[in-house]
Order: sequence, then C-alpha cells, then structure tokens
Amino acid sequence: MPVLKIQTSQTVDESTKAALLAEASRTIITELGKPERYVMVIVEHATAMMFAGETTPAAYLELKGIGLPASHTASLSKVLCHLVTKTLGIPGERIYIEFADVQGRMWGWNGGTF
Repeated sequence: MPVLKIQTSQTVDESTKAALLAEASRTIITELGKPERYVMVIVEHATAMMFAGETTPAAYLELKGIGLPASHTASLSKVLCHLVTKTLGIPGERIYIEFADVQGRMWGWNGGTF
C-alpha cells in the first residue's frame, strides 16, 4: 500500500542504494504501522533536477498510501528529510516531499484493488 519514491540528482552507488532502500522501508513500517509485505520503496538516481535555480544535489520524494493520515505528514517529513540528509548528504532545504492519500479502489494489486 504505501509507496515511497525517492528521486535524486545525485549518483548513488549500489551499497548506498541498498542501505537507503532498507532504511526507508523500515521507516515507513515504523511510522505508518503497515506490514512490510505491502511497503514499496523506489530509488531513482542521477535524475536531472533544478531546484531554486541551482543544479546542486536535490531530492524529490513521493509518499502515497491508502489512509495516509494528514496528522502524520509533519513527522514523516522530519524523518524522511533526516534519512535523505544522513544517507545522501542532501540538506533538508533541497528536498521536497509530496504526500498523497489514495482511495483503496484507486490502488491496484494482485489483479484487483484494495
């Protein structure tokens, strides 16, 4: 159900990518209380980005999920920015995060919807 997509302008080596995927998955499980079997994390790197008129390292994150509570977005922003800063060295002011609460009927899985 929850999907976290992390896009960054930086090139990320395989070991860092693996660590980022694992820690991001654990973060979503902890913060949202969702079972790991439904959590997906995607890392896209070396993406062309310009933020605030500059091409210095930046990141764009999307977190989508069924029943994503608006009351959790501030804390999610804090932990996700910290994760990206810690792992990739991108400062929080160079990170945007989009949160989306998706209706179950608009989320497909295993040949059906939720």
